[in-house]
Amino acid sequence: MWVASNWKDYQLLDCGDGKRYERWGKQFLVRPDPQAIWEPAQKWNKVNAIYHRSNTGGGSWEVFNLPEQWQISYRNTITFNIKPMSFKHTGVFPEQGANWDFITEMIQKRLKRGGEQPNVLNLFAYTGGATMAAAAAGAKVTVDNSTVNCNDNN
Repeated sequence: MWVASNWKDYQLLDCGDGKRYERWGKQFLVRPDPQAIWEPAQKWNKVNAIYHRSNTGGGSWEVFNLPEQWQISYRNTITFNIKPMSFKHTGVFPEQGANWDFITEMIQKRLKRGGEQPNVLNLFAYTGGATMAAAAAGAKVTVDNSTVNCNDNN
């Protein structure tokens, strides 16, 4: 199993009772996780916002002290704008970091062997994380007719 272990700005702190307790930069969020059926290991004292599911579908955030949007970084190479959405997400799926590491490693290996700049077609660019990882590693990435090309000056 691949594990996204290179996060500094994200941490799953605890989970249980159908919820997960996470740190997103300096913000602490509680979001639903129906697979966490056990008791939490700790009391969750520091919480900036909690997402509550509605009985009719969807839900809403109960905000205590949370900016409308903030930034977090992955491996100091990818920066994301985090914004809690009306369907419990934040715009980033942190477990995908393991895939971003794989993408980065493959592109960097090719470039170190003297290969040409890789062309990557991202057919599932839901949050943009894989696109940004590939571009930051040195690939030219195309997503829905848009091209992302990063270099050391960006």
